[in-house]
Amino acid sequence: MPPIPWKRTLFVWLVIIVLESIHGVLRGFFITPFVGDWRARQLGVLIGSALILGVSWLTIRWMLAGKPAPRGALLRAGVLWTALTLAFEFSLGSALGMSWSRMLADYDLRHGGLMPFGLLILVMTPWIAAKWRGLLD
Repeated sequence: MPPIPWKRTLFVWLVIIVLESIHGVLRGFFITPFVGDWRARQLGVLIGSALILGVSWLTIRWMLAGKPAPRGALLRAGVLWTALTLAFEFSLGSALGMSWSRMLADYDLRHGGLMPFGLLILVMTPWIAAKWRGLLD
């Protein structure tokens, strides 16, 4: 079984993170004024998950060089994307002067934070996209 091309995997993550960053800016301009910051962040998890699934569906064949991949390798790619996303998100939040309590609020399920669901989808996305495209080994 051929390994996943990791350079392509990282490139797809870069596309995702750029798209998610643009999505965050646009959400601030167009959704937050109408529903408030907290509800906009909740909606952002749903919209962001759809965007990530869409990018993955569009790029999975290229990412895998057209070859089927085993589920474990696809899940490792999703874990890598998730770890990189968390590092990016918390680094950017810190650089922008956000408090840890503000950044962690999105992860608190007890108070309506939906990010754990978004991260679960991110972990699963390479596998889901490969399944949809018939690229499972």
